[in-house]
Amino acid sequence: MSKLTDYSRYADAQQHYSMEAVWALFDGDKQSFNIAHECIDRHAADARRIAVRVAHADGRDEIIGFRELSQWSSRFAHWLLAQGVRPGDRVAFMLDPSLAFYTAMFGAMKTGAISVPLFTLFGPEGLQLRVADCTPVILVTNTEKAGMAKASANTRVVVADDSLFEELKAYPDTFKVDTKADDLAAFQYTSGTTRELPAAVRHTHRSIVVLALAALYGTGVRPGDDFFCPSSPAWGHGMWHGTLAPLSLGVTTGTMSGKFAALRLLQALQDYGITNLSAAATHYRMMKATGEAEKFRFRLQKLSYTGEPIDPATLEYTEKLFGRPVCSMYGTTEVGVVLVNYPGAPDFTVKPGSLGKAIPGQTVQVQDAGGKPCAPRQIGELKLLRRGEWVPTKDLGWIDEDGHFYHGGRADDVIISAGWTMSAVEIENVLLKHPDVREAAVIGVRDSLRGQVVKAFVVSPRSQSEAFVRELQDFTRERLSQHEFPRQIALVEELPKTPAGKVNRKVLRDRENAAAA
Repeated sequence: MSKLTDYSRYADAQQHYSMEAVWALFDGDKQSFNIAHECIDRHAADARRIAVRVAHADGRDEIIGFRELSQWSSRFAHWLLAQGVRPGDRVAFMLDPSLAFYTAMFGAMKTGAISVPLFTLFGPEGLQLRVADCTPVILVTNTEKAGMAKASANTRVVVADDSLFEELKAYPDTFKVDTKADDLAAFQYTSGTTRELPAAVRHTHRSIVVLALAALYGTGVRPGDDFFCPSSPAWGHGMWHGTLAPLSLGVTTGTMSGKFAALRLLQALQDYGITNLSAAATHYRMMKATGEAEKFRFRLQKLSYTGEPIDPATLEYTEKLFGRPVCSMYGTTEVGVVLVNYPGAPDFTVKPGSLGKAIPGQTVQVQDAGGKPCAPRQIGELKLLRRGEWVPTKDLGWIDEDGHFYHGGRADDVIISAGWTMSAVEIENVLLKHPDVREAAVIGVRDSLRGQVVKAFVVSPRSQSEAFVRELQDFTRERLSQHEFPRQIALVEELPKTPAGKVNRKVLRDRENAAAA
């Protein structure tokens, strides 16, 4: 009998989709289900099968097999039970991708405990906030972070070093899982500033079944792919789309560990023979910025991105470099992925800059302020139909005449100046076309005459001058409209970013509001 993974065409996705068909991709059912079993144990029969490739910043390649990871995570599960950990307890781990990271994550899930990945670049304050929120019984980290963790976390801190792995050898290398589909499996903190605690999104073991839709139609992953996602697995994209989704289908995945470098990513894509890449928009921009991407050879067949739009210049460059369309995948941490471009589907037209169309089984609309569907090319709010009610995404968007969706920016990224409504994203995209602009972020700032005016923060090799400011203003005005340009421009060395790598306009807005006050 055919499975959903046997189909790649858009038409087949619409015809053959059903939640029953999605559940059929897994061993478990709605009563008994465990993510670690689905991702690791059921693929461990062949000792030669590779689960994860890790490209370390120092040039090392760490290759982890399904059987190896199954055995170490089972030992860790037994070890956790010996430490008194029980189902429902939280086990946090602040580790870069490595055998220790995956051992801790899957080992905790096997016991019925809740895995809590934490970003390794958190300082004491950021760590303390999250530990106080999730109250883990154990926090696993590395030698470098152990001192800071012990000072910041009111919990037991365990160092994942050679002595721990030596201790684990005393435990059995198999583990019988016993969790239900609706048991909690992981807490995922969304990216945010260190001083603000974003809510932890609580995922059950059955979450991976819904996630399969994003895998099949958002990243286009299929058995036989060599997959890679450079995003940190401490965040939603890196953990769910980059790690759990491909592994659950028995697909070898890959990622990066340590300080990110675009050249290291390019090297890994070449050396690992990657055929399917899912990354953040920032990763594609940074590969372009190296000026050396053409020196490498690639086997890529499918490309996707999420998190924020890609500016047209980077999109055009990337598609030329890899010879494949770059497919947007849109969603939020709260509602999951809902709009995709079906990478690898030969009968789906990928339109540059488009978010694509809804995944099978989902209904998405662009609605005006009154809740009515917008006409083509009319900007409104993206909303998702869930359980008979329209759920707002807080993102703006529009559709074209063919029903393809486009992003219009966050609702709070709209700038209204002297009655004109402008999009921060649109102005940023134009600025990024200027040859001397490396990065750009646009916000609205207070103005006594116009209410708000556009202010742009620009990273450039050129220095601040009135002539350069006028040049950028004219460059923008000529390409958009006479009123749609940054009246204020500040050259900065770098832009504030969230830990997930997205430009953090909120930080810029807060700074400007504080300065104005």
